[in-house]
Amino acid sequence: MAERKPDWLKVKAFGGNNFNDVSALLKDLGLNTVCQAANCPNRGECFNRRTATFLIMGPVCCRNCRFCNIDTGRPEPLNDEEPERVALAAERLKLRHVVVTSVTRDDLPDGGAAHFAETVRRIRRRLPECKIELLTPDFRDVPDALDIVMAAEPDIFNHNLETVPRLYPKVRPGADYNRSLKLLKRAYDKFKAVTKSGLMVGVGEERDELRQVFADLAEHHVSILTIGQYLAPSPKHLPVARFVPPDEFKEYADEAKKAGLKKVFSAPLVRSSYMADVVFSQ
Repeated sequence: MAERKPDWLKVKAFGGNNFNDVSALLKDLGLNTVCQAANCPNRGECFNRRTATFLIMGPVCCRNCRFCNIDTGRPEPLNDEEPERVALAAERLKLRHVVVTSVTRDDLPDGGAAHFAETVRRIRRRLPECKIELLTPDFRDVPDALDIVMAAEPDIFNHNLETVPRLYPKVRPGADYNRSLKLLKRAYDKFKAVTKSGLMVGVGEERDELRQVFADLAEHHVSILTIGQYLAPSPKHLPVARFVPPDEFKEYADEAKKAGLKKVFSAPLVRSSYMADVVFSQ
């Protein structure tokens, strides 16, 4: 069990005009964000930058990852109006880089691939110059799911490994490390996509295990990586094993780049979609 949260992980209280405006817009359009559902510590900063990561396909996930704050249960049917509402929100926020993610929908025949694709198309109609980043689940080997998503031509395909393979049974039991790597590789091999992934540290991983993950990502042609500190959303979730000091995050970034990753954003409060526009443009 980790000690008390250190000072470098403390964030300012949420608030401000932009924060309130973004919150009101999302509520008005009936949209979910991972910022709110996952209780992200950067929500105040991002909303005040007038950005948000849209969470599509409802607020309920089919899987029960021990690190995640999103509700688990039986999801409701898809809302056909949601893609257009996401596009409208992106337009009203004047976004130049939109990040769209989702809960995992193992209950759907295509895993929600068509819903992702339609969301991309709707955003393109309203914001043709906007960069679109998708952070998808693994689709659990649903045939053609990736093809359906990539046919809409998102600019960045993001899929998080989250942790080292040894910890998958404890951290994300419904997922498979090699399946995720294959998904990322196929996005690059077949569609020449810019691919991205994310890791959280402080859940019990060893340094050598992280180095192997960096090598695996590079071997599978992933070019962008985010690394951040895991924070337990509640006492019921997976406990933090260690608070990683800021200097160590800098070392991770150096090691990941040496392994072959082109862009690495590594710091305690970094999350997969945090400052995504800045990371992409570096």
